[in-house]
Amino acid sequence: MNVNNLIARHRGTLIIPIVIANVILLANLASGDTKSWQELVWLDIAGEGGAALLALLWIVLILNSRPGGRVTRMLVAGLSGIFLSYWQDVMDEFIRLPDAIVWDHWLESGAMPVGMILLTLGIYHWHKEQQAISAQLIRRERIFREHRSLDNLTPLSGAHYLREQLKRELSRPDQPLALIMLDLHCFDHSRRLLGPSDSDRLLKELGELLLLNLRQQDLLCRYAGDRFAIVLPMTQQAEADRIACELQQAVRHFAFKTRRGESHFMTAQMGIAVAHDDDACSLIERANQRLPGATASWQAA
Repeated sequence: MNVNNLIARHRGTLIIPIVIANVILLANLASGDTKSWQELVWLDIAGEGGAALLALLWIVLILNSRPGGRVTRMLVAGLSGIFLSYWQDVMDEFIRLPDAIVWDHWLESGAMPVGMILLTLGIYHWHKEQQAISAQLIRRERIFREHRSLDNLTPLSGAHYLREQLKRELSRPDQPLALIMLDLHCFDHSRRLLGPSDSDRLLKELGELLLLNLRQQDLLCRYAGDRFAIVLPMTQQAEADRIACELQQAVRHFAFKTRRGESHFMTAQMGIAVAHDDDACSLIERANQRLPGATASWQAA
């Protein structure tokens, strides 16, 4: 977690509950008397104080893992209400307020249900977001639900999943099938030029770009290194050539922005194979061999 980036992106959102908590502290000190050491109930202090700190920690984690927006604001507002309710509970353990003061009871009893309602609304809309994202991933990538099928970097499915899907498609011999192997030209030079962090981010963003240029039934996998595989069901040679050309153009016009703000351009090489009495391994082999300059089979890790 980069604390400096978090504070820079969400300074206002983080400051609001902290400022309110300080106002509550000052109001308690101004209105009541501090309890003696013997009057303190440390179990209550630990429970209520721990709950307040956890609510504050959840706020930080949400802000660090989510973009800004309505759902994030609802989640933070809900957790802020819960935090402030527990915060006043902690104040009551240290400070005795006169019976005539009732705002502390309103704060304890009011902030909690309001916070729970806002948090519930935020979780509900977050759930709807995740449903939409999952539906898109299923349509665009046909991802296995087991995390072991995902590539750690991009994340796309890897070579093992590619072979499994090819076996499934090839089990229907009456339907045409094409495979494109896409290899980035001189990527080793780009990695030396960009450094490991930017070059990894380049592969991730390139995977997202390729997905946007594929059809719903197509499958994109990261085969190995800077090599991607695209499975094209119900596709003959001419259609595969057209899709490969479109992908090449998309990569050529992709201006990757480095962390220094510079633009870096790449080109891609394509190897296309249309299934003819192939198994998964032979189809992959033929597509790899048709990459420009290919002299040997590329073995996936």
